[in-house]
Amino acid sequence: MDGFLDETCAGVTELRVHGVSGTPPQGILNHPHPRLVAGDGTTGFYRRWWADGEPAGEHADVPGARHREAYAWGGLTSGGRTIALWLLLLPFSLANLSYFMLPRPAGGTRLRHVTEAAQRLFALLLTGTLVGAVTRAGVDLVGWQCTAAGRACTQDTAPAWVQWMGALWGNEPSKRLAVTALVPLAVVVLLWWIARRTWHRDERTVVPPGGAGGAGPLLAQARLWHGGAPVWRLRVVHVCFSIASIGLAVSAPFAGTPRGLALTVANAGVEVAAAVLVVLPWIARRLDPHSGASVPGWLTAACRVLRITAPVVFAATIGLALAGLPPGATSRRLPGVGIGAFQFALTIALGVFILVATCVLARMDRPAERPAMGGIAAWFVLMVAAGSANVLALGVLFWTATFFGVPGTSAAPEPLDRKLFLDDPVWWTAALVPLLAGGFLAVALVLYLIRRREAGRLAPELRPYYGEHSAVVAGKWALASLTDRAGLVLGVLTGIGVAGFAAVTVIYQLRLFTPDGGVAGLLASVGSWAMTAIVVGLVLLGRRTYGDLRLRRTIGIVWDVCTFWPRAIHPLAPPCYTERVVPELIGRVGRLARTEHDEVVVSGHSQGSVIAAALVVQLRPELRGRVRLLTHGSPLRRLYAAFFPAYFGADGLAAVRAAVPWYNLYRLSDPIGGPVFGRVDPLVSEPVGKDAVDRFCWDPLRPGPGEPLPAARWHSDYWLDPPYDEALARLITVKRSPGQEELLGGAVDERGRHGDVLTGEA
Repeated sequence: MDGFLDETCAGVTELRVHGVSGTPPQGILNHPHPRLVAGDGTTGFYRRWWADGEPAGEHADVPGARHREAYAWGGLTSGGRTIALWLLLLPFSLANLSYFMLPRPAGGTRLRHVTEAAQRLFALLLTGTLVGAVTRAGVDLVGWQCTAAGRACTQDTAPAWVQWMGALWGNEPSKRLAVTALVPLAVVVLLWWIARRTWHRDERTVVPPGGAGGAGPLLAQARLWHGGAPVWRLRVVHVCFSIASIGLAVSAPFAGTPRGLALTVANAGVEVAAAVLVVLPWIARRLDPHSGASVPGWLTAACRVLRITAPVVFAATIGLALAGLPPGATSRRLPGVGIGAFQFALTIALGVFILVATCVLARMDRPAERPAMGGIAAWFVLMVAAGSANVLALGVLFWTATFFGVPGTSAAPEPLDRKLFLDDPVWWTAALVPLLAGGFLAVALVLYLIRRREAGRLAPELRPYYGEHSAVVAGKWALASLTDRAGLVLGVLTGIGVAGFAAVTVIYQLRLFTPDGGVAGLLASVGSWAMTAIVVGLVLLGRRTYGDLRLRRTIGIVWDVCTFWPRAIHPLAPPCYTERVVPELIGRVGRLARTEHDEVVVSGHSQGSVIAAALVVQLRPELRGRVRLLTHGSPLRRLYAAFFPAYFGADGLAAVRAAVPWYNLYRLSDPIGGPVFGRVDPLVSEPVGKDAVDRFCWDPLRPGPGEPLPAARWHSDYWLDPPYDEALARLITVKRSPGQEELLGGAVDERGRHGDVLTGEA
């Protein structure tokens, strides 16, 4: 290949790790011609290729002496086309996030273990919610109602691909249910395939030995990123539970017959077995891959038995249903045996228990700084997961009913004609959507007023620095500060949703009135159309995302944050990229810093700074002495320490600081990044300590007299700021070998960017 590409490893390497949205290598390196030097197309290490041959200058790569390298991991969250399907898995990701937000006080181990078991069971019910929605849409609305004799799908206007069932089996419901049950089964198989594929790709990577072993802060323990076996066990449980729930929907209407009862008991037995397994403490326990510990053998055997039993029972259910089961109960909607009501009651009980337990754990925990939402953010996020799952579920039901007929309430009068009936709780839940929308608008108004007040406070203080532009800059800084109100927004919206859900539950249980008239009927109708629009919008967005790389990168921002954490309680969530990224970075750093004359500065931007923090505490002690850390636009304290204090609280961040020399750059215009240990107030002239980690960067840059205000960089391009080069120079302290000095040619002063020993002075 013509041109010049430095592939050597010795010397000083600036290893850049990008943040959210899958920044391409040319953007990370600030160079138009990146070339892959290690890794593959999904994740890889890149260096600059120079078309005109070996370059000269202070920032050029010098073989065996200095290099700039980029690690691109965005292909794990925004590169694959299957990200289009991840949009529907947001509730599962939020459930995983809630697990890592749970307080972990030293004296509350038993209560925490019970709470974690409750979270796993709640996550299993979330799977049941979404699979149950597809099941009800297919088996109930289409198989039981729409294709029955004389109903909507038997008319000439019905699609031919469902009309034939009514024509052949209009009075044989079991056969119709057996065919329509294949639709939710296909969804479960698709979820299983995606989860298994990403499990093979990412979660079976073993973290090299190092870190803190079984001691030290949680962030430094290798078992955190070793989830191959527990994710497999959880996946077996969730998939088998889902398959059994579909089989139960087919068999339950015929439970009054001997064969129907036997099938119902068998499917319910699989569900109970899955629920029992998911609450066992060993089912999701992660073990240090280098400790030699293992889970009990009977647990793995039980999962294997369940994996065989569930498909066999389902196949028997479908086979006997196709053969024809004697008619059982007749009703407008698909009859059941009370399993749905039981799961609904269990979900509410689990939600209440997790709230109480989380409050107790938060009270027992005494962190150095108050965490977000008083330490109970785990419960709020879990409720958001439940709410989003219900919105998706009900959207599927309303869309199906609208496509094949006309949605109706249980009180709708005869004739049936094109009506497809939904339970009253479905309509009551739909009525909450307009209330949540109103709450969102109210919160947006409050945030606008907060921003205006903060901008008014900042403008006079900024006048000595920005002159006539002070009001504009104050507005930018005030807008960025709204991120600190994330807990308030989450709490208010969740509170509105939970309170509204409690109210409509009481109304329904006491039969105070029905959702088919008046204000309640109006709200329910508006909510039903809103949820239908949400599902249709997600489908269209997913279809466009499938073929649009730029849109995949934008949507990938959500997954860059959510999937940093392992699939601890929900195995069907989008995969954890960190379980692949951290081992790869450990291996690369080990190769780049083999001798005492080598040094690696890990430069992490945004989410890359979180990855870098997780990396340095996993390194072997002898390797840490040759590694430096430079973070910029980092959400470590602003988001991660606030919402995940057990991992990124005072102990976790102190472990990172003790592991390697560290500088952190931040701007007050940055809505994501911020200081890690202490804010350096730019409006107060106080000297910055030599050992201080946090360094402030002006943004926008201060203009000269009569000059226009430069554009704000907000959260981007920290490596273009002068403080970045200054911090990088301070971090490089390696004593170069004579050969490296000869390669560099002495072109740079010893106290400059590439000198022998830098003292920390500018």
